[in-house]
Amino acid sequence: MKIYFMGICGTAMGNAALLARAAGHEVLGADTGVYPPMSTVLADAGITLHEGYDPVRLAKLAPDLVVIGNSMSRGNPEVEWLLDERTLPFTSLPALLHETILKARKNIVVAGTHGKTTTTSLTAFLLRENGRDPGFLIGGVPIDPPMGNHLGTASDSFVIEGDEYDSAFFDKRSKFIHYAPHIAVLNNLEFDHADIFRDLADVQRTFSHLTRIVPHNGVVVMNGDDENLKALGPLPWTRVVRVGTGEANDVRIVDFSERPDGVSFKLLWRGTVWHEVKWTTPGLYNARNAAMAATAAGLSLDATNPTVLKLEALARFRGVKRRQEVLVNTPALTVIEDFGHHPTALAETLRSFRNRFPGATLTAVFEPRSNTARTNTLQAGFMTALALADEVYLGAVNRAGTLKAEERFDTEAVITHVQAAGGKGMSAATNADLLVKLTSATLPAGAGGARVVVFFSNGSFDGIIAKYVTAARAG
Repeated sequence: MKIYFMGICGTAMGNAALLARAAGHEVLGADTGVYPPMSTVLADAGITLHEGYDPVRLAKLAPDLVVIGNSMSRGNPEVEWLLDERTLPFTSLPALLHETILKARKNIVVAGTHGKTTTTSLTAFLLRENGRDPGFLIGGVPIDPPMGNHLGTASDSFVIEGDEYDSAFFDKRSKFIHYAPHIAVLNNLEFDHADIFRDLADVQRTFSHLTRIVPHNGVVVMNGDDENLKALGPLPWTRVVRVGTGEANDVRIVDFSERPDGVSFKLLWRGTVWHEVKWTTPGLYNARNAAMAATAAGLSLDATNPTVLKLEALARFRGVKRRQEVLVNTPALTVIEDFGHHPTALAETLRSFRNRFPGATLTAVFEPRSNTARTNTLQAGFMTALALADEVYLGAVNRAGTLKAEERFDTEAVITHVQAAGGKGMSAATNADLLVKLTSATLPAGAGGARVVVFFSNGSFDGIIAKYVTAARAG
């Protein structure tokens, strides 16, 4: 089958295109600004890429199926041609994955407001390290496993990141509803995606829908410490295994400690020590990600005893790019890039770095970019989180002109709060201006002892991260 992907250079779309290619389909696609690294990976796999969207070209290519990414909307010339002509069948990415891969597999679907990519990577990594060949689709660029997609063996699990965002402009169901979970991993649940959901109850509703399609012989692996998940109820139609720090959990994280040289903690399965973990991945939040992944992977091997899964490999796990990724590491300056775009994620990361880098000046550089972060919906949470840093630099609000002033993230209000809490704060009209201010204040010789600069953005930050790293390395 010839499959055409609209928006093929996105991480999820590109990895799905590679899966389709590995399954033997002829794959091609288009995007605006065909860009690396995904464009390079796709081209190396023999996938033809086209720049921009052209209905005349699409008609000539005549694919058997068009996959419309969820970044596509009405007004796109190829979308309008598809709807006008009705000569080519089209579908969403989640629906394609269900029909071509997931309906025939026992799937581990990793959901939650935070930690999905890392937990998905950990689950696939642990299964591979235990001699299995799982399929997987990861919504990021993992270091372990060494690729973001793999078909695996049909008899083994398929591990997939389960996003609650909508599937396509014509299918407003959450993506994970398509993913046929045998094991559903619920990492946590908070309000996010204000462009899709009305309130917390609306988010809880879609997570409840996910749990309702877990079969009786499947399992929900749930963060047992999360009150918003507890509110989903007892889930009597399937089995629930709870993971967390509290005593009521089936899998417990105990004796957690974080120091400059790393993290240690123990995992208990119903009161008995499963494994003592020593690794370099920061924070209690990542310890929880590891516990959730280990539980799901273990239960996929033995439905009654997850401890058949060996966990020694956790000590070698190297993580995911753009998730607390260290870009510069010298005694005087550490530069870290993180995908954080929600107040809870920022707060957890900054608290962790206080333990990891004691005595260092902690500088947080944040871009209000996501559809929720660029509004004032979660602004109070961002104020609290960013005040945990010693210094805060705020980038320009992404696409600020498309928001009403009273709805927009107020950078000056956040800076005022940070300063009132005893920190230093600065904003800029453009990200380029922010880079100038940040560089002049933090990179001169003798800028003031050890410093950790953490960039938080779920996008490109207009390239300033790479420019700052280049300047830092140049001394």
